[in-house]
Formats: sequence, structure tokens, C-alpha cells
Amino acid sequence: MTSSVHYLCKSAPKSWITVAADPGLPATTGPGMDPAVIGDKMTPGRNRDPGPPAPDQTHSLGPTEEPVTDSGTAPGTTYDLVILGGGSGGYAAGLRAATLGLSVALVEKDKVGGTCLHRGCIPTKALLHAAEVADSAREGEQFGVRTTLEGVDMGGVNKYKDGVVDRLFKGLQGQLKARGITVIEGEGRLTSPTTVQVGDTTYTGRNVILASGSYSRSLPGLELDGHRVIASEHALTLDRVPESAVILGGGVIGVEFASAWTSFGTKVTIVEALPRLVPAEDADCSKTLERAFRKRKIAFKTGTRFESVALTDSGVQVTVAGGEVIEAEVLLVAVGRGPNTTGLGYEEVGVALDRGFVTVDSTLQTSVPGVYAVGDIVQGLQLAHRGFQQGIFVAEHLAGLAPTPIDEAGIPRVTYSEPEVASVGLTEEQAREKYGDVEILNYNLGGNGKSQILKTAGFVKLVRARDGAVVGLHMVGSRVGELIGEAQLIYNWEAYPADVAPLVHAHPTQNEALGEAHLALAGKPLHFHD
Repeated sequence: MTSSVHYLCKSAPKSWITVAADPGLPATTGPGMDPAVIGDKMTPGRNRDPGPPAPDQTHSLGPTEEPVTDSGTAPGTTYDLVILGGGSGGYAAGLRAATLGLSVALVEKDKVGGTCLHRGCIPTKALLHAAEVADSAREGEQFGVRTTLEGVDMGGVNKYKDGVVDRLFKGLQGQLKARGITVIEGEGRLTSPTTVQVGDTTYTGRNVILASGSYSRSLPGLELDGHRVIASEHALTLDRVPESAVILGGGVIGVEFASAWTSFGTKVTIVEALPRLVPAEDADCSKTLERAFRKRKIAFKTGTRFESVALTDSGVQVTVAGGEVIEAEVLLVAVGRGPNTTGLGYEEVGVALDRGFVTVDSTLQTSVPGVYAVGDIVQGLQLAHRGFQQGIFVAEHLAGLAPTPIDEAGIPRVTYSEPEVASVGLTEEQAREKYGDVEILNYNLGGNGKSQILKTAGFVKLVRARDGAVVGLHMVGSRVGELIGEAQLIYNWEAYPADVAPLVHAHPTQNEALGEAHLALAGKPLHFHD
């Protein structure tokens, strides 16, 4: 491992110079450094190394003009950044940090990519696309195309799904290698604010990021056997289409599997303890999704608590509140995900936890200076793209770039059922609580040409602070998840309806529905059905 020395520069206090051990190599500089300060050996715009973070960003470096060297440590075990966990948040932090010139070690006990790539986002969406193909074959006649669905070959579905995952996995491995990130395979444990132990080897980092991810929760006394009482990761490896299923939980995971399995021919019943499906979404989204599920003959029982399950020769008997018994081939437990923080040394080192989640400040630093946390172990939305952004944020923060803190409400949310639910910002209820007086507009997709072509029903709902910016956007309908990009720009840029109304939206697209909704809220309705 080539030794290097970081110097803080008097003439540019927030910059630094990294001098290579080999005097024949050029020196490099951090952001904002004037190449003239260090002469001709500087190569502007190339080999930039942000060096150590500014003194107020880490516990391990204080104000000094003395060199900080890597000499005297075991070769290959000291890095600028050690990341515990190679899922969405962890590898995103690593990729961004490496781009900024930091040396990075990424510790992962399974496969880089984590739950999202291997057991979550990607395989479930591949399953849902296969379900969409099944529906298209079954319903071709309504478009004048004579098709029939002969059946679903789960072996073929799994081959397709696994192929998608494998290609993305290989691509990620290539990215990590190309950026010089050291991937350490094994189970890591935090042993001090600057060290992570993997097996018999201790890896030291000037800073550490905790990104240990999450696991499928169950209920007290409800044990998963992986065969008849299963979690989502088991459901993704089934070699058959279940004839019937009870799904415990009507959140995102539950309704996505209900949608996919129904398309494949499974008789599904959802049991949800809260009053409505997708209870974290706007109430109008829940109502519309429930209406669509009734039309698809997906049974659901909201406001109903699970009591017990008994295994039978043919599957399971699920008892719910009131004594009703539902028989099915499998019980899918989809009651959310818990943080993977037990037995990893966090509490022993002093990292504060709240019900298992790591507590952090606005910079995602934990209670231990120099130790940060990202992804599902941080309380909030458990979404891969949130983990990506948090990882990027911490990497940039450590490099001294002063990134803007993440607004949780500005993170887009998509449920990939049929129909889809997509939203960003505040629900109507949240907006009324925060602003008091709000304006609401519902644009029915009945007025949208592309939605009629697709034979989908739904709406675009705008929530606006009275005479102010749009603070919430909520959509239901086939493929509306693809509209969330513009919706998040509207929310995050605090746009007024009049700001969006002049923008020209291509016709015929579903994207027009966003434009027309803002036209209507700006007082200039076009194809608007009141």
C-alpha cells in the first residue's frame, strides 16, 4: 500500500494537498485549491483527492498543519472510510467516496447489493412484470388480440428474475472494482469508533459508516418456517404458484405480492390490522387501490388483527380477530422490516439506538463522533433510493462538500401493484395539520388519453398550501410510478401551480395528467372532469 501524506494549506484553509510517497508523481489537491499554490507538479482537474475531512467533521482529525501519515499500520487495513454493509446505502457511499478520492473498504457478509438487489426491489419488480405479462395474455381480447394464458411456469419466471439480478450484480461488482474499492467478504463487527473487525483482521477507518440493513419482521410467537409460513424472501424462491395465500400485512410488500400472485392465478386474502390498505399513503390512494382490488377479486380484511396460525396437511389455517378461520396453502408475513443492529458491536462502542434503529443527527452522524449510519437502520422510509442518497450525502459530507440535508418528505414513494400508487410530499391529512388551510385538486385519469388507451383508472391528486406551493402529489393508476420524477421536482423545488402550468407535456402521455392537474389548480382547466 503506497503511503501518502495529507497537508492542510495555510493559503487555502479549507483545502489540502496530498503528496505521493514517490516524488516523481504529481501532487493532488482538494476542492477549491488553486494549483498555483503548489506549482507545476499539480495536475488541475485530475487525480483529485479530497483528503481528510475538515476538522469539524470528524473526531479523528483536529486543526493542524502537521502531516497525517498511513505509515506504521498493517498493509491493506487502513482506509479513509470503512463501511459496514454493502447494500444500497453502503455501496452508494463507497462509490461516491471513491469518486471523491477517498480510500474505501466495504465489508459485506453476503453479496454486495444487499436486500434490494437480491431479495427485494429488483426481484419483486421482475416478478410483477411477469405478472403484467400474464394479465396481458389473459386480457388480450379486449384489445382485439386473440390470446390465452396457458399457465405460469415458475421455473421460467425465476430464471428471468434471477437473470436480471445476476446482470445487475455483475455490473455492480465491476463498478466497485473500477473505482478501487476494497470489498471484504465476511461478517463485520464494530470494535471502536474507528475499527471494524472481520474474522481475525481489524480494519481501521478515519471514519466509519454503518449500513447493516434490515430483516423481515414477524409477530411475537409467529415463527417463519420458510415453507408454509414465509417472508418475502421465501416467496421469491417458490417453485410453484400457490393455489391460495393469506398475506399478513397490507402495506407495500403485502399488496405487491397480492397483485403478482393474483395475476398468476392465486386466490389471495390480505389481513391488515389498520383501517386501510397502504396506510402510510394518502387516504384517497387507499380507497382507489381498494376499489381496484375488489374489481380484481383480491379479498382483504382491514381493521382486523391476526390471532394465530395452525399448520395443516394442505397448508395453513389462519385465525383472525372474531374467530374467523381462513385456510390457504401459504401464509406470507409482510408486517414490515426491522433494523439489523443486534450483535454488531454498536451499543458496546456507544452508538445510541432507539427501538433498534440507530439515532443520527442532520448529517447522519451517530452519537459517536466519526461514525455515521445510512439506510434501513436509520428510522424513516425503508427505501433503496433513500439509502442511495444518504450514502452519497455522507460521502460528500466527509469530503467537505457541505451537501444539503435530505428532506424525508421529498423522497418519492412507489407501490408497484396493479394499479400502482406513487406519491411525494405530504398527504392531505399531514398538510392540513401543518398548514391548516389547504387546496385540494383531484384530476381523474378518465380525462387522460394515454390512460384510456391503457384502460386504467385512477387520479392525480395535488395538495397545495393555500395560495402557496404544491406540498403533496399523489397518483394511482397503471404505470404512474413512471411519473414520480416530475412530481418530485415539483415538490422539492417548491413549485406553484402557475410555475408548472406553462410547461408543455407531450400528447398523448400519462405525464399530461400532471400538467393538466396543475393547469386546473392554476385556474386554467383543459380536459378536466370535476
